[in-house]
Amino acid sequence: MDAKQRAGFKAAELVEDGMRVGLGTGTTAQWLVERLGERAREGLRVRCVPTSRRTEEQARRLGIPLFTLGELGELDIAIDGADEIGPDLALIKGGGGALLREKLVAAAARRFVVIADKSKRVETLGRFPLPVEVVQFGWETAARRVSGVVNVEPVLRRNPDGEPFVTDNGNYILDCRCGAIHDPARLERELKSLTGVVESGLFVNMADLAVLADEEGVEVIEQNRGR
Repeated sequence: MDAKQRAGFKAAELVEDGMRVGLGTGTTAQWLVERLGERAREGLRVRCVPTSRRTEEQARRLGIPLFTLGELGELDIAIDGADEIGPDLALIKGGGGALLREKLVAAAARRFVVIADKSKRVETLGRFPLPVEVVQFGWETAARRVSGVVNVEPVLRRNPDGEPFVTDNGNYILDCRCGAIHDPARLERELKSLTGVVESGLFVNMADLAVLADEEGVEVIEQNRGR
Protein backbone atom coordinates (compact mmCIF):
# COMPACT_ATOMS: atom_id res chain seq x y z
CA MET A 1 0.00 0.00 0.00
CA ASP A 2 1.58 3.31 -1.05
CA ALA A 3 1.36 6.57 0.92
CA LYS A 4 -1.59 8.04 -0.99
CA GLN A 5 -3.62 4.87 -0.63
CA ARG A 6 -2.76 4.67 3.05
CA ALA A 7 -3.94 8.26 3.63
CA GLY A 8 -7.14 7.80 1.64
CA PHE A 9 -8.07 4.56 3.38
CA LYS A 10 -7.33 6.01 6.84
CA ALA A 11 -9.52 9.06 6.17
CA ALA A 12 -12.36 6.85 4.95
CA GLU A 13 -12.57 5.43 8.47
CA LEU A 14 -13.58 8.90 9.74
CA VAL A 15 -16.88 8.57 7.88
CA GLU A 16 -19.68 7.33 10.12
CA ASP A 17 -23.01 5.79 9.24
CA GLY A 18 -25.57 8.32 8.02
CA MET A 19 -23.06 11.08 7.26
CA ARG A 20 -23.29 13.62 4.45
CA VAL A 21 -19.85 13.56 2.85
CA GLY A 22 -17.95 15.78 0.42
CA LEU A 23 -15.75 13.71 -1.88
CA GLY A 24 -12.54 15.31 -3.08
CA THR A 25 -10.73 15.08 -6.39
CA GLY A 26 -7.26 13.81 -7.27
CA THR A 27 -4.89 10.90 -6.96
CA THR A 28 -5.18 10.66 -3.17
CA ALA A 29 -8.92 11.31 -2.99
CA GLN A 30 -9.56 8.49 -5.44
CA TRP A 31 -8.39 6.05 -2.76
CA LEU A 32 -10.82 7.60 -0.29
CA VAL A 33 -13.65 7.07 -2.78
CA GLU A 34 -12.47 3.52 -3.44
CA ARG A 35 -12.58 2.64 0.25
CA LEU A 36 -15.94 4.35 0.78
CA GLY A 37 -17.32 2.28 -2.07
CA GLU A 38 -16.19 -0.86 -0.27
CA ARG A 39 -17.72 0.32 3.00
CA ALA A 40 -20.98 1.22 1.24
CA ARG A 41 -21.18 -2.31 -0.14
CA GLU A 42 -20.62 -3.55 3.43
CA GLY A 43 -23.66 -1.54 4.60
CA LEU A 44 -22.38 1.96 5.39
CA ARG A 45 -25.12 4.51 4.66
CA VAL A 46 -23.78 7.77 3.26
CA ARG A 47 -24.95 10.62 1.06
CA CYS A 48 -22.13 12.19 -0.89
CA VAL A 49 -21.36 15.29 -2.96
CA PRO A 50 -18.56 14.92 -5.54
CA THR A 51 -16.27 17.86 -6.29
CA SER A 52 -15.70 17.00 -9.95
CA ARG A 53 -17.09 15.00 -12.84
CA ARG A 54 -14.15 12.66 -12.49
CA THR A 55 -15.01 11.88 -8.87
CA GLU A 56 -18.69 11.64 -9.75
CA GLU A 57 -17.97 8.99 -12.38
CA GLN A 58 -15.84 6.94 -9.99
CA ALA A 59 -18.39 7.16 -7.16
CA ARG A 60 -21.29 6.16 -9.42
CA ARG A 61 -19.30 3.20 -10.69
CA LEU A 62 -18.78 2.08 -7.08
CA GLY A 63 -22.44 2.50 -6.16
CA ILE A 64 -21.99 5.43 -3.77
CA PRO A 65 -25.22 7.47 -3.40
CA LEU A 66 -24.66 10.96 -4.84
CA PHE A 67 -26.49 14.25 -4.35
CA THR A 68 -25.95 17.88 -5.23
CA LEU A 69 -24.65 20.37 -2.71
CA GLY A 70 -27.96 22.19 -2.98
CA GLU A 71 -29.85 19.04 -2.04
CA LEU A 72 -27.79 18.32 1.08
CA GLY A 73 -26.83 21.83 2.21
CA GLU A 74 -24.54 21.41 5.21
CA LEU A 75 -22.17 18.44 5.12
CA ASP A 76 -20.88 16.51 8.11
CA ILE A 77 -17.42 16.05 6.63
CA ALA A 78 -15.47 16.82 3.46
CA ILE A 79 -12.29 14.95 2.62
CA ASP A 80 -9.90 16.08 -0.11
CA GLY A 81 -6.27 16.10 -1.16
CA ALA A 82 -3.86 19.03 -1.44
CA ASP A 83 -0.88 20.07 -3.51
CA GLU A 84 0.80 21.72 -0.53
CA ILE A 85 0.11 21.84 3.19
CA GLY A 86 1.66 24.71 5.12
CA PRO A 87 1.56 26.07 8.68
CA ASP A 88 -1.84 26.03 10.40
CA LEU A 89 -2.99 23.64 7.64
CA ALA A 90 -3.16 26.41 5.06
CA LEU A 91 -3.33 24.73 1.65
CA ILE A 92 -2.63 25.15 -2.03
CA LYS A 93 -5.13 23.15 -4.08
CA GLY A 94 -6.23 23.10 -7.69
CA GLY A 95 -3.60 21.03 -9.42
CA GLY A 96 -6.43 18.83 -10.66
CA GLY A 97 -8.49 21.82 -11.79
CA ALA A 98 -11.43 21.40 -9.38
CA LEU A 99 -10.57 24.15 -6.90
CA LEU A 100 -13.88 26.06 -7.10
CA ARG A 101 -16.09 23.06 -6.37
CA GLU A 102 -13.59 21.80 -3.81
CA LYS A 103 -13.75 25.09 -1.91
CA LEU A 104 -17.54 25.24 -2.07
CA VAL A 105 -17.79 21.73 -0.65
CA ALA A 106 -15.13 22.33 2.01
CA ALA A 107 -16.88 25.51 3.15
CA ALA A 108 -20.17 23.61 3.49
CA ALA A 109 -18.66 20.97 5.78
CA ARG A 110 -18.64 21.05 9.56
CA ARG A 111 -15.29 19.26 9.37
CA PHE A 112 -12.79 19.49 6.51
CA VAL A 113 -10.09 16.82 6.35
CA VAL A 114 -7.10 17.07 4.03
CA ILE A 115 -5.30 13.90 2.95
CA ALA A 116 -1.85 13.65 1.35
CA ASP A 117 1.50 11.94 1.36
CA LYS A 118 3.95 13.59 3.75
CA SER A 119 5.98 15.14 0.95
CA LYS A 120 3.17 17.69 0.49
CA ARG A 121 3.87 19.29 3.87
CA VAL A 122 6.03 22.44 3.61
CA GLU A 123 7.29 25.14 5.94
CA THR A 124 6.06 27.89 3.59
CA LEU A 125 3.50 27.64 0.80
CA GLY A 126 4.53 28.52 -2.74
CA ARG A 127 6.77 25.83 -4.14
CA PHE A 128 3.76 24.48 -6.05
CA PRO A 129 2.38 26.96 -8.63
CA LEU A 130 -0.72 28.69 -7.26
CA PRO A 131 -3.81 28.02 -9.42
CA VAL A 132 -6.21 30.92 -9.97
CA GLU A 133 -9.52 30.25 -11.73
CA VAL A 134 -10.72 33.03 -14.05
CA VAL A 135 -13.63 33.51 -16.42
CA GLN A 136 -12.93 32.86 -20.10
CA PHE A 137 -14.22 36.24 -21.27
CA GLY A 138 -11.35 38.70 -21.13
CA TRP A 139 -9.09 36.24 -19.31
CA GLU A 140 -6.04 38.14 -20.56
CA THR A 141 -7.19 41.20 -18.63
CA ALA A 142 -7.75 39.10 -15.52
CA ALA A 143 -4.26 37.64 -15.98
CA ARG A 144 -2.74 41.13 -16.01
CA ARG A 145 -4.58 41.96 -12.79
CA VAL A 146 -3.38 38.74 -11.18
CA SER A 147 0.17 39.49 -12.31
CA GLY A 148 0.04 42.79 -10.46
CA VAL A 149 -0.76 40.95 -7.23
CA VAL A 150 1.54 37.92 -7.44
CA ASN A 151 4.41 39.78 -9.17
CA VAL A 152 4.94 37.08 -11.78
CA GLU A 153 3.44 36.36 -15.18
CA PRO A 154 0.63 33.80 -14.80
CA VAL A 155 0.65 30.88 -17.22
CA LEU A 156 -2.60 29.76 -18.82
CA ARG A 157 -3.05 26.06 -18.11
CA ARG A 158 -3.33 23.99 -21.27
CA ASN A 159 -4.22 20.43 -22.20
CA PRO A 160 -1.65 18.15 -23.85
CA ASP A 161 -3.10 19.12 -27.25
CA GLY A 162 -2.30 22.78 -26.57
CA GLU A 163 -5.88 23.90 -26.08
CA PRO A 164 -6.73 25.79 -22.87
CA PHE A 165 -7.75 23.61 -19.94
CA VAL A 166 -11.41 24.26 -19.10
CA THR A 167 -12.76 23.53 -15.63
CA ASP A 168 -16.03 21.74 -14.94
CA ASN A 169 -17.49 25.23 -14.50
CA GLY A 170 -16.35 26.46 -17.93
CA ASN A 171 -13.51 28.63 -16.65
CA TYR A 172 -9.76 28.85 -17.30
CA ILE A 173 -6.94 28.36 -14.80
CA LEU A 174 -3.85 30.54 -14.44
CA ASP A 175 -0.87 28.87 -12.76
CA CYS A 176 1.27 31.34 -10.85
CA ARG A 177 4.83 30.57 -9.78
CA CYS A 178 4.82 33.30 -7.19
CA GLY A 179 7.41 31.84 -4.82
CA ALA A 180 7.16 31.79 -1.05
CA ILE A 181 3.74 32.86 0.24
CA HIS A 182 4.38 34.27 3.72
CA ASP A 183 0.86 35.64 4.21
CA PRO A 184 -1.57 33.33 2.40
CA ALA A 185 -4.66 34.94 3.98
CA ARG A 186 -3.72 38.36 2.63
CA LEU A 187 -2.90 37.02 -0.83
CA GLU A 188 -6.21 35.17 -0.91
CA ARG A 189 -8.11 38.37 -0.12
CA GLU A 190 -6.23 40.35 -2.77
CA LEU A 191 -6.82 37.76 -5.49
CA LYS A 192 -10.51 37.36 -4.68
CA SER A 193 -11.00 41.13 -4.97
CA LEU A 194 -9.95 41.15 -8.65
CA THR A 195 -12.65 41.38 -11.31
CA GLY A 196 -12.54 38.26 -13.47
CA VAL A 197 -11.09 36.03 -10.75
CA VAL A 198 -13.54 33.30 -9.74
CA GLU A 199 -11.48 31.54 -7.09
CA SER A 200 -7.92 30.95 -5.94
CA GLY A 201 -6.26 27.72 -4.89
CA LEU A 202 -5.43 29.08 -1.44
CA PHE A 203 -7.49 27.34 1.25
CA VAL A 204 -6.84 29.31 4.44
CA ASN A 205 -8.43 28.62 7.84
CA MET A 206 -10.49 25.81 6.36
CA ALA A 207 -8.84 22.46 7.13
CA ASP A 208 -9.57 20.98 10.56
CA LEU A 209 -7.55 17.80 10.25
CA ALA A 210 -4.70 16.49 8.09
CA VAL A 211 -4.06 12.81 7.46
CA LEU A 212 -0.48 12.49 6.16
CA ALA A 213 1.08 9.20 5.19
CA ASP A 214 4.36 7.74 4.04
CA GLU A 215 5.59 4.20 3.55
CA GLU A 216 6.01 3.77 7.30
CA GLY A 217 2.64 4.91 8.57
CA VAL A 218 0.11 7.70 9.08
CA GLU A 219 0.33 10.98 11.00
CA VAL A 220 -2.80 12.88 12.01
CA ILE A 221 -2.57 16.64 12.65
CA GLU A 222 -5.49 18.49 14.17
CA GLN A 223 -6.14 22.22 13.91
CA ASN A 224 -8.81 23.64 16.21
CA ARG A 225 -10.94 25.99 14.11
CA GLY A 226 -13.58 26.50 16.76
CA ARG A 227 -16.42 25.53 14.45
